[in-house]
Amino acid sequence: MGNNLIAVDVGSGTQDILLYQSGVALENCPKFIVPSRTQVVAAQIRKASLNSSGIFLHGYMMGGGACTQALKEHLALGLKAYATPQAALTFNDNLEKVKSMGVELCLEAPNAAASIWMGDIDTIALEQAMGAFGLDYPQNWAVAVQDHGFSRTESNRTLRFQLWKDFVLQGGDLRTLVFREEIPEVFTRMRAVREILPGATITDTGTAALLGIMADPLVKPYLERGILAVNIGNSHTLAAAIRGDRVYGIFEHHTSMLTLETLAAFIRRFQAGELTNEEVFRHGGHGVAGHPDMKAGWEFVAVTGPKRSMAKSLNWYEAAPYGDMMLTGCFGLLAGQKVL
Repeated sequence: MGNNLIAVDVGSGTQDILLYQSGVALENCPKFIVPSRTQVVAAQIRKASLNSSGIFLHGYMMGGGACTQALKEHLALGLKAYATPQAALTFNDNLEKVKSMGVELCLEAPNAAASIWMGDIDTIALEQAMGAFGLDYPQNWAVAVQDHGFSRTESNRTLRFQLWKDFVLQGGDLRTLVFREEIPEVFTRMRAVREILPGATITDTGTAALLGIMADPLVKPYLERGILAVNIGNSHTLAAAIRGDRVYGIFEHHTSMLTLETLAAFIRRFQAGELTNEEVFRHGGHGVAGHPDMKAGWEFVAVTGPKRSMAKSLNWYEAAPYGDMMLTGCFGLLAGQKVL
């Protein structure tokens, strides 16, 4: 694998970056916590909006969220938006729905439109950042992005949770979701990153977070007994019942739709094996899936994520592998490749 590896955990608010250098203590490896690409693209769209300029979006499919909201605001002002079909998939898997938003699909930039490159990983920016500190640009990459799966007709919440359910029932080994070679066709966002970075190891941010929690030295002794790993991210909250190397249950919701009370209630019912997919979906979340052998238990709860403070009063263990909570996903990427 060589001496250096760059691990990038792409979130909705930040992209968390670790330059792993073999032979160097993890605490001393270079780290960056910077705005995610969707935040950067959103700022570029809003700058064009302020200038009353049309925009041309090109490049690759990437994470939506902030950039989708900025695009809607741009169109609401009566300003033009053009996009290549590949970039347009950022906003919906059904391109007819993207066109119905007011986006015009084309392959080349119209005159006077501000050109905005899209993609989850900006290799030029990262190379410049590393060069500014005299760091060697790595040849090996591991990247995590949240990929709901591609469907022109099905709700992405429904599809994502069907994929999680299949995973739980088919063995629940998180390392099978760390793709070093072929990426399943359904994961179009991961495949877009692979186009930017041929040869990169790719996985989902949820997978990376769970593997990172499992890598925490204070969590490891509880794994054989069984733990509940919770990642409260800026956009999504994911919880998993894990024993040994196997996931027995998964729960996922939108962080913005949860309060301390609803989160605690969902987790209690999940621990008891009573939470149903229907009630989570009705509440606006993705769902819940459990293996028949999950049963009750999972008393030891480890929480991570940038919004973990909302659960402070629940007295869950705050996982911070190698002393850095924001790099939990990056450490999970390394653990997924058995570097850690």
